[in-house]
Amino acid sequence: MGEPFLGDDTLPRVGDDDRYMDLALAEARAALAHEDVPIGAVVVRDAAVVGRAHNRREVDADPTAHAELLALREAAARLGRWRLADCALYVTIEPCVMCAGAIVLARVALVVFGAPDERAGAVRSVAEVLDATWSNHRPRWRLGARREEAERVLQEFFARQRGAS
Repeated sequence: MGEPFLGDDTLPRVGDDDRYMDLALAEARAALAHEDVPIGAVVVRDAAVVGRAHNRREVDADPTAHAELLALREAAARLGRWRLADCALYVTIEPCVMCAGAIVLARVALVVFGAPDERAGAVRSVAEVLDATWSNHRPRWRLGARREEAERVLQEFFARQRGAS
């Protein structure tokens, strides 16, 4: 079952980024309750949140339980389809290769991430999966919504981790 591709006017605009990134940051903070890396994600369709998640690798003992994958799964289940071509994904940090691949496969229209990940980011830092010319889908993306806050949440988490060891 296909779905109509919504035009640019239905996707979140730059002016909407802070609102949705605030929700992703709230999800990131929820990961702290179970000592997981605080990364959060929300999927938005036509101004409504249809998926939300935070990292759950530690609590689920699942190496694939990244916030992006979990939020995409929830959105797909809620919408009853795997193609998310009319959706935007907000995530607190630049997606890794696994998550960037899932974003492409889900046909997500737009990805907005708060902070770059210079060690493992697969949008612009280490690899450019979303812009790969060989891909059958190239999501649009933008960087920087709530960047300082996204970086601070991660820095504080890793500082606590180092202090505990």
